[in-house]
Amino acid sequence: MPLPPASDRQAVHARDIRCRAYRRSDGLWDIDGELLDTRTEPVHTHGRGRIEPGEPLHAMWMRLTVDESLRVRAIRAGIDQAPYPACPHFPAQRLEQLVGAQIAPGWTARVRLALGGRNGCTHLVEMLGPLATTAIQAIYAWRSETGDQPGGHRPPPDFIDSCHSLAAGGEAARILWPERTTDDV
Repeated sequence: MPLPPASDRQAVHARDIRCRAYRRSDGLWDIDGELLDTRTEPVHTHGRGRIEPGEPLHAMWMRLTVDESLRVRAIRAGIDQAPYPACPHFPAQRLEQLVGAQIAPGWTARVRLALGGRNGCTHLVEMLGPLATTAIQAIYAWRSETGDQPGGHRPPPDFIDSCHSLAAGGEAARILWPERTTDDV
């Protein structure tokens, strides 16, 4: 484990987010995600009363359907367990605001604008980050493996400066985008 040894401590809460990418026969991609929150001690909630240790506090699913350009074609969510009575009745039309959006720089801001605060669900917003990353990883790897993307796993140039490793002028950017220089980024 790359972290230093921990202090004496007791587990209290666990959040598991699991994402899976599927290439569909029609050429689209389904990115399925699951969010599961559990506690190690009983917790009392307004809507459900007592939730026992290990019983899901949150159990949510989401499917993001995208094309090869990472444009959202469909989005669906399901909420089986949540602490408040209104949670499972999250309006699907709010999710549909993301249909047509492209997973690219600015994705997180767009998601927060569409689904953040009182118009959304914190947990669904949180799921869309890992779902987007899973889509990027799956689609770019598939392109590389099928020869649809010569030169290997290469995101588009708009990924320059999207993280420390892809900083303009850095080693990875020079290798991935030799035609680009820091002057034209």
